[in-house]
Amino acid sequence: MSKKDWADNVFFILVAPTEPGNIGAAARAIKNMGFRNLEMVAPVPHATPEARAMACGAVDILESARVHKTLREAVGEKSLVVGTTRRRGSRRGIILPAAAAAVEIAKAAAGNKVAVLFGNEHNGLTNREIEACGLLATIPSNPGSPSLNLSQSVMLVAYELSRVAPAETAPPLVGSREIQGLMKRVRATLDILGYGKKGDRDLRADIMRNIKRLVGRAGLTAWELGMIHGLCRRIGDRTGTSPDGPDQKPAAKVRRSRRAPAAS
Repeated sequence: MSKKDWADNVFFILVAPTEPGNIGAAARAIKNMGFRNLEMVAPVPHATPEARAMACGAVDILESARVHKTLREAVGEKSLVVGTTRRRGSRRGIILPAAAAAVEIAKAAAGNKVAVLFGNEHNGLTNREIEACGLLATIPSNPGSPSLNLSQSVMLVAYELSRVAPAETAPPLVGSREIQGLMKRVRATLDILGYGKKGDRDLRADIMRNIKRLVGRAGLTAWELGMIHGLCRRIGDRTGTSPDGPDQKPAAKVRRSRRAPAAS
């Protein structure tokens, strides 16, 4: 597989950017490193002389950028969502250096659409936006001055991606929209099983956070999605309740999507 094949599956998404110049510079950075998909969520008006000047040779990327009203809409068809952050914390899960995250992105992009999110210039990605991510990436920097300009962050991540040797194949994974439907059903199943708050700890929230990270980091094939829906449905049948969510049965035509065992 050539780089172009998987590079076309990588989508750089700017979430609520506030500076047209940064948007133009991000478009230039993406094109410099051999990528072409720029998307934005609720940006400021960006078809400005400043943005065009900063794009400098990448006006085509700027003009073709897709704009979404919400983050949910932007990541709905993406199988892996990667967020960029400089802030750490136990609630943020696994955070990889940008170079290591680039390897995971390239693996998934060999057969699936991947979103790489960048927060706005003032606050970065919010906690709610981080919740949409299965994997987080950080760019090592000087602890005394860790904050990078938005377009600098885009350039560095795109550069790390440009250095990765493409994977040959990747199993087809379901999109974020299907994962969100599954999470709704898992949450309802945990309610059926009696998980909830115990003292100051919300067990259901803790479990859901970890399941989201696990599923978001690895992705799910259609067969795996149907299997988990089937487990939730069986729990509902055995307890005489029915967790919310559509029935998903692993059809014969998607059994080929089961992951192959690792070679010994």
